[in-house]
Amino acid sequence: MSGDRDVAAEFGEAVNMTAKELERWLDTDESKEAGQKRDGGESTGHASGRGIVRLLRKGKSSLNGHDYEHMTKVIGYIHRHLAQRPSGDVRETRWRHSLMNWGHDPLK
Repeated sequence: MSGDRDVAAEFGEAVNMTAKELERWLDTDESKEAGQKRDGGESTGHASGRGIVRLLRKGKSSLNGHDYEHMTKVIGYIHRHLAQRPSGDVRETRWRHSLMNWGHDPLK
């Protein structure tokens, strides 16, 4: 059980946007344009962001194995993507926008 607690704690550190902030972000054109699209539709990160909003709103006691799997995927993505930070001002970059789809704003 401590494994789940560790995943939840790491998820809480990696995801630095609130459910409300992330939900607002996901409604923007910039959010919808970032990331790799599947079949020309929604990007993987955008779909993940919707799942992250759900996780952030869900009570800890009702989290299940699928939730912890998604948390682990989110943590891995955020860590890998942060390591690829471009030089210069990242405010209006696809790199930042993609990270924000995954619940992490590197400017926070």
